[in-house]
Amino acid sequence: MTTLSCSPKRIQDAETPAETAELMRMRLKGIVPDVEISLKADLVFEINRLKKERNAIILGHNYMEPALYYGVPDFTGDSLELARISSKTDAPIIVFCGVQFMAETAKVLNPEKTVLIPAEKAGCSLAEGITKEDVRQLKRRFPGAPVVSYVNTYADVKAESDYCCTSGNSSAVLRYLFDKGHEQVIFLPDEYLARNTAHELGAAFVCGWDTSVDGMDLKGARTVIGWKARCEVHELFTVEDVLTARRQFPDAIIIAHPECSPDVIRLVDVSGSTKKMVEYVRQSPAKRFILFTECSMGDNIAAENPEKEMVRLCSHTCPYMKLITLEDTLESLRRLQFEITLPEDVIRRARLPIDRMLEIR
Repeated sequence: MTTLSCSPKRIQDAETPAETAELMRMRLKGIVPDVEISLKADLVFEINRLKKERNAIILGHNYMEPALYYGVPDFTGDSLELARISSKTDAPIIVFCGVQFMAETAKVLNPEKTVLIPAEKAGCSLAEGITKEDVRQLKRRFPGAPVVSYVNTYADVKAESDYCCTSGNSSAVLRYLFDKGHEQVIFLPDEYLARNTAHELGAAFVCGWDTSVDGMDLKGARTVIGWKARCEVHELFTVEDVLTARRQFPDAIIIAHPECSPDVIRLVDVSGSTKKMVEYVRQSPAKRFILFTECSMGDNIAAENPEKEMVRLCSHTCPYMKLITLEDTLESLRRLQFEITLPEDVIRRARLPIDRMLEIR
């Protein structure tokens, strides 16, 4: 569980807008321009005041912009960590500063609570890339193969699945199923994450969207059956990007998200979830790093590790994550707007694969 604390007093605990601004300057020096901090400090203070008044909790994903990421969440982390936190909170209102599928996961785990998302249209290219009918067809074509849905899916897809996973525990979940005797596992929707996980586990990979594989004999070998969706941010990173970074910064450690292509992953130094990126930089003795992931991650990690250099080669941002702003977070609390609602049967059926994911370490 990750809480935010670095300066002597947390930004969230500031007693005035002026103190909020000063604590933000201490934390975000060199990351966020002072004029931006001056403009955003009042918003941060009011969000934190109203959050306490409403007895709400705010969760912030690692891709949030720095002023929001450090200013208002009670907890931050990757999808897996925030799912675990949301399953344990007693707060009656959860404001999820992340995209739709994350807030839906929190609602599945907290059906009796009010779950809000600041931006109504904060979607995800991966979640849009698979439907519940796609899953049903895959199950008919590959009978007996358990379905593992990446957390980057909507709740109705999770409801058709046997297990969920995140980029942080995909290998653990698939290894668990292989060790239980399953030879084939359907893993969707991210093609690159599925290919990279299969490679890590020494398993074969089959294109589940290609009907020509239906007659293949898959018996006797561990096989990951993948889908064709890709993250519209991570698929933009190329082999040439890695080679350019190596030439320009030969001493830098290159860390890439496993949603990047297998060709990219083979060339970088470290591959891992956003949580792993945070922990690796924090613990590594190296002084220079390059991240191949959503750009706000570099800023947020740099703010936590001022003695280390995050090389700013990133130019790829998630348009959906950027819809989550301080202004909309405040309006979400004021109006209790953009509440996540799901059918009861979807909540019930999606809960099991999520619970199974949370039980696997």
